Formats: sequence, structure tokens, C-alpha cells
Amino acid sequence: MKAFSFVHAADLHLGYAQYGLEVRRQDFDNAFKEIVDKTIELKADFMIIAGDLFHQARPSNVTLENTIKTFKRLKDAGIPVLTVDGSHDSAPNSITSTILYPLDSAGLIYHLPRHEGACWRKPDCCYVYGVPNFRSRRKTEEVLPQFLQQNPPTPDASVSNIFVLHAAVDLPSVKPPYIEAEVPPELIPDGFGYYAAGHVHQRFLAKFKTGILAYSGCTETVSYDETKNKKSFYHVRVNEKGEFSPEIIELQSPRKFVVLEQEFSGMNAHKITDMAVQMVKDADEEGVIIIPVLKGVLPAEASRTELDIAHIRSAAPKALLVHPIVLLKESAVSDEIVRSIFESEFKDLKTKAFEYFMQIFSDRYSREEAEKIARHAISLIEPLTRKQEEKVRQTLEELLK
Repeated sequence: MKAFSFVHAADLHLGYAQYGLEVRRQDFDNAFKEIVDKTIELKADFMIIAGDLFHQARPSNVTLENTIKTFKRLKDAGIPVLTVDGSHDSAPNSITSTILYPLDSAGLIYHLPRHEGACWRKPDCCYVYGVPNFRSRRKTEEVLPQFLQQNPPTPDASVSNIFVLHAAVDLPSVKPPYIEAEVPPELIPDGFGYYAAGHVHQRFLAKFKTGILAYSGCTETVSYDETKNKKSFYHVRVNEKGEFSPEIIELQSPRKFVVLEQEFSGMNAHKITDMAVQMVKDADEEGVIIIPVLKGVLPAEASRTELDIAHIRSAAPKALLVHPIVLLKESAVSDEIVRSIFESEFKDLKTKAFEYFMQIFSDRYSREEAEKIARHAISLIEPLTRKQEEKVRQTLEELLK
């Protein structure tokens, strides 16, 4: 058995113009170019892309042209590219198929599930087998056994054996909370030394069945909650004994994200805006993407619509983008308090309403101020219901004095 090496990458999501920005689409291209640069520099024997090469099954002409140029560099260097489809770039239907097919026909990639036996062989080195992505667990459990029966995997004990898939394997150590685990472990064949996986965007490496299960992770930031994940791929060396030694190669090109999570419970919208603006200003640097995540529960009378989002977005002039995520919850007087007010034996509705307003405004104002506002609120009920606009205006003017 000959020693060899290969690159294992996945989840490149080429063509994703995140936040509607063309520069972000280019960022994903830049990560791919860096992978190819390093693959050529490492003199890998071949490359595996374990699904989601593209973000969409129908990438734009610009993305497609750039991808073809980059694949051409690998072809000129004599480095084959083996692929399986992912949940994003899989065939939308049996008639139109997927863009991976014409790339395969052009000789730029070798799309494993399309070829006889769903495999590729390098004499005296390795046998590589790949399965398509079936999108859901139900579909996977239904169709994967059929695919394996039609294309029986035949790992060869005289060479190194590699299995390629794009799916979350149903193992507690693998399954992220936001992804359905599509593949029960028992559906994956034994006899392989390296299971090259995609779909899970966080890097993962562990013993599995007769070999190693490896997720190389995403090569750029697809979602703000992935910013802590290191962007990388694996360079896997295999010695004459068939032993796999994956090495992490971290990427330098991915754009920097800064996520600022802050709890704002009990604060009014004006104070939250001021604090968020200051947070963003402090994090400002050239070309960065800043994600302020605003959490907490607003006071009963406050609303998310009162936040000055435009002010927050414009607070970092050097950043590429400020993209606030508003997770603030609007609150109301508790059901228990409401019941205690409206089920008690008060003389009339105005008295009940006054008590209700006092409960709301006492959280923010002194007893005297809360009582003043509550009385004005009561005085607005009748003119509002009778559409007496002049009286409503007068009452509001008195409140503002």
C-alpha cells in the first residue's frame, strides 16, 4: 500500500451573498481560493468536498465562473476533486438535476454518487465511496438503503477506504441542537478507515465504527451563531499501514465577526439604544461585521418598535456592517395581577382600570408620577371611545406639561 494524502473540506456555500452584500459572496469565494492554494502547496493527491459546495442548487453566473476557474487550477495541478451533494446544492428535481452534474461532465469534479458503484479508486492507495444527501431523516431512512443496495460499497482490505457523506450522524457528540440528525449510525456501512462528512458546521473528529468520523466544518460564517467556530479543512496523511492522520489547516481569509450579546431586562428603549450604540462604537474596526444581540424583557409599557435601530446600525463607520439581532421580549402585567384587579369587587370599570395602570407605571415612576399618568390614562378612555379628538389633544398636552 502506498502512502498518500488528501484534503477534506465541506460546506463552502459558494454564492452566498449574506445580508444581501456582494462583498460577502466574494468572501466565500476567497475562502475556496485559499483552500485550493494550500491544497496545491501541500501537494495533496486529491480533494474531497463533502457537500454544500454551493449555497444554492442554481448558483449565479458569477459564482459559477469563479468556481470553474478555481477548479481549473486543481485540474492543471493534477489534483482530482471528489464530491457528494449537500442539502443546499442537491438536485432540485430529477429533470433539472444539479449543477454538480455538468461540472462532473466537464471533468472539473468527480461526482461520486453519479458514477458506477458510487466510487473512485486510486491504484494501490485507496477506495473512495460517496452517497448523496436525502435532506430529511425520513427520506434518508427510506432511500439510503436502496442506494446502498443498488451501489453496494466494496471496501478493499488491501488499500485505504474512505466513505463520503453529507449528513448529521445521530450521535450525541455530533448532533448540533439546530440540525436534524438524518442518519442513524447503523445505516452507515462498516469497513472504512475514514468517514469524510459535511453538513455540521462545527469541526469534529472522533473514532467511529472501524475508523474515524470527521466533520471539517464550514469555511466561512453562514450564521452569526457560528462565529466561534474555527474555519478550516483537514489535510489527511495516510501511511503505508493505512493509518489516517488528519491535520487541521485553519483558514486566514474568512471575515471577522464580532458578536456582542447583552442583557437589557427592565430598561427602556432609549437607554437600550444608547448602550447598544456605545457597545458597537467600542467594537468598531476596519471591515468587521458586528452583531449586537439585544436580549431581555422590556418593561410592561415599552415596545421593541421604540428602539432606534438605524442609530445602532450607523454607530461603526469602519465596520463592513452592523446587523442588530433584537431578541427583546415585550412584557405585560402578569395574568395573576390582572385577575386580582378585574375579579375583585370594585365599584366601576374606571376604578379597575386605574389600579391596572398603576401596576404598569409603578415599575418605572415614583408613586406620585405613576398616579398622575394613570389618572390621565383614565381620562383618555371616554374621549377616545367617542372620537373626541380635541379633548384627547388637550389631555395629552396637560400630561406633557
